[in-house]
Amino acid sequence: MTADLPTGLTPRNTVRGRPRTTGSVRCARCGRNAGRTRATWPEGRICGPCFTVATRTHGTCPDCKRHRLLPGPPAQDGGPRCAPCAGILHDFHCARCSREGEFYRRGICARCALRDDLTALLLTNPADPTTANRLIDVLCQADRPESIITWKRSAKVQTLLTAVASGQSPLTHEGLDGHRATAGRAADHLRALLVHHGLLPYQDPYLTRFETWIDDKIRPLSAEVAKPVEHFAKWHHLRRIRDMATPDKTAQRPVHSAKQEITETIKFLDWLWQTHTRTAATCTQQDVDTWLTTGPTTRKAIRTFFVFAKKTGTNMRVEIGHYAARNRPALPPEQRLAWLRELLTGTSESLPYRVAGTLLLLYAQPLVRVATLRTDAVSINATTGAIRISFGAHPVPVPQPFAELLSQHVQNRPNLRTASRAEIPWLFPGTRAGQHLHPNSIMDRLRGLGLELLGARNTALDEHLSITPPPLVADALGYSYQVAFLHADAAGEGWSRYVDLKAEP
Repeated sequence: MTADLPTGLTPRNTVRGRPRTTGSVRCARCGRNAGRTRATWPEGRICGPCFTVATRTHGTCPDCKRHRLLPGPPAQDGGPRCAPCAGILHDFHCARCSREGEFYRRGICARCALRDDLTALLLTNPADPTTANRLIDVLCQADRPESIITWKRSAKVQTLLTAVASGQSPLTHEGLDGHRATAGRAADHLRALLVHHGLLPYQDPYLTRFETWIDDKIRPLSAEVAKPVEHFAKWHHLRRIRDMATPDKTAQRPVHSAKQEITETIKFLDWLWQTHTRTAATCTQQDVDTWLTTGPTTRKAIRTFFVFAKKTGTNMRVEIGHYAARNRPALPPEQRLAWLRELLTGTSESLPYRVAGTLLLLYAQPLVRVATLRTDAVSINATTGAIRISFGAHPVPVPQPFAELLSQHVQNRPNLRTASRAEIPWLFPGTRAGQHLHPNSIMDRLRGLGLELLGARNTALDEHLSITPPPLVADALGYSYQVAFLHADAAGEGWSRYVDLKAEP
């Protein structure tokens, strides 16, 4: 490992696709050998990958100025040309819809082939032809219909689609919930497509899974433990999360926190009953102190339960203070700069995760917030080309070379072909229609590189607080004033006494 690279870096292989096979045929377009060719055009034999790219490229032909398929090679003074201008005699028009592109089956495109397959599957004996046709229209709107063709080959998917079309399962959230045990991810994917196209009302996926999770957690517990846990989970956490979940703000973060608190509460109450035959109502301060001091720091999560117990009158005797971490992880400044250099200019990760890691290292943004950023948070000045990004009350400038990297990501976001050509608002789109990338996906990828996430965020925040007062940092980066001042105190910065110094005569 050289001195220029961050310590502990374990780069991933970011080359996509399978290795190219060797062969005796040389492609006239890319110059590589191939086992066989897909077509022979005026320039010579064309390999499979080049043929696929050519038959999926649409635009304005530089010769005839018509907007159509551009399978030909680039002209001397422009981009690729259409088939007639390039001298390609093959007719690329679909026999069914007349759209130009690669044939998928017997002279028809993939979209028409998908519609034929879905019609045979869903309209054989439909209980409601209108519902079946609506379902076919939604699936055929996919920007890449080949992916839906591959998805529906699964027997579980075919069973699910047939049940919905035949009326065995209503086209509702409750109907899809009934297939979660058998269809699993297929049911969730279909639900996301239907919500994205407006055939089902919005329902937060984390909230619905949280409700099921609560019931599964409570079911095996004894009555002495189950009753207070159910009261705490449903009347404190579930009610609060239902009120705050909106299409613009998912329940992922509060659900994750609530699960941890409920799990630790179950462990404590089960230990209390098994060891001392006491319940939440008869628990003593000594019981809580013994539990907290004889185990890991995750046990501190029971504090919320006893705050709720005191509020409801279940137990008024127990007091648990706020937990204060004994150490505060941080990256050495030179290591932070090395990681920034690697993510901005290196090839250890793919572009979306390099952008996410830079937002963490440069702006101290938690990855749970990075995952939920929207494209309208990034603004580009039409005159100067300067880029700004909004995390809090006002946008902050994006310096070079990160501005160029961020611009590339905005123009080439992945997973935009999951559902349709409808606008996807997320800066980091997920693999499910209408949903953003899960924060854990970003965390796992950056941890896999060797980056210490909490230390990176603390060091980045300390860097801002060393030159800017905490209230300004809080407004710019989306932190609360209380958190900004706590970090300033922990870092030992003089800005924590800024107000007092200003008040002196």
